[in-house]
Amino acid sequence: MSFKNTFETYDWDTLEKEIYSYSALDVRQVLDKEKISLDDFKALISPAAKPFLEEIAQRSHALTKKRFGNTIQMYVPMYLSNECQNICTYCGFSMTNKIPRKTLKDDEILKEVAYLKTKGYDHILLVTGEANKTVGVSYIKHAIEIIRTHFSTITIEVQPLDQEEYKQLADAGLYAVLVYQETYHKATYKIHHPKGKKSNFDYRLETADRLGKAGIHKIGIGALFGLEDWRVDSFYTALHLKYLQKTYWKTKYSISFPRLRPHQGDVQPKVEMTDADLVQVICAFRLLDEDVELSMSTRESEHFRNNIINLGITSISAQSKTNPGGYVVDPQSLEQFEISDERSTDEVKQMIEAQGYQVVWKNWDTSYTKLD
Repeated sequence: MSFKNTFETYDWDTLEKEIYSYSALDVRQVLDKEKISLDDFKALISPAAKPFLEEIAQRSHALTKKRFGNTIQMYVPMYLSNECQNICTYCGFSMTNKIPRKTLKDDEILKEVAYLKTKGYDHILLVTGEANKTVGVSYIKHAIEIIRTHFSTITIEVQPLDQEEYKQLADAGLYAVLVYQETYHKATYKIHHPKGKKSNFDYRLETADRLGKAGIHKIGIGALFGLEDWRVDSFYTALHLKYLQKTYWKTKYSISFPRLRPHQGDVQPKVEMTDADLVQVICAFRLLDEDVELSMSTRESEHFRNNIINLGITSISAQSKTNPGGYVVDPQSLEQFEISDERSTDEVKQMIEAQGYQVVWKNWDTSYTKLD
């Protein structure tokens, strides 16, 4: 059994019609409930919920404050490689893009780490393209081993791996894994991933199951908004979350909300997602689950990130570079996508504190599990 079994009991077109059929009265009845169900979630992400956005946002704020207090956790991505064996139409690292490829060596990794530590970071996200031979399990494991004494938690966003491979990385010091389905629409997924290991929709769909079975402490999921209808993709993400929480109940979970950004190749969004739409789905997830971590990257604008702090986000990045060695080693190497919020770490920290929040650099939960 895996999420695939649950996934196959739902039909995209049927869900789309249902989500778009909700009325204002339906949304009102949902908001009058104390506990929001998965079915209720569909009403909260429907067009009918737009007039209720202020009320939804206020409730999201209250729930987030109740569970997380006045805290925002900061993390930073570090790209190790832009080598990739996949064709992904929306990604600057796609195999078809004729770009200089780079994979960081040990000394370069440590130079990047030294710089990031001067900024205060204690949570790092290691990112690579999907190239099994160049940046496979042995490379990722070695990278974790040489930096694990510098960070409280290490998260990776790399190619999906087998269960035993995740177990190896966990033993080496890995804390969390982010793996986005990109879109849960199988036909659209195939259009945007025509070649490479990533073209296997089912293998990617079952990645979170392998993570749960491997005992990874935290799993991050999400969809890339713009490839398909964001409302339906959001429902499938919520469905995935609830399945995982029930099946691997000891694991923590996070949701990210990436929108398509300009990149080498520049595929245009199939469905436009406005700022108000993004606020709606973020707040809907908070009403669905007050415990899940909600994360916001530098893909979004300075203005948007300033305002979303109060509405449900619990984790945020700053000063991100989406190219290998982008902080000090090779600032001119090709980015995976363009970031929007280019403020420094200190500037983002000051913005957070000015809104009455405390920046959290360290995850104390790991003090019981972190390797010596």
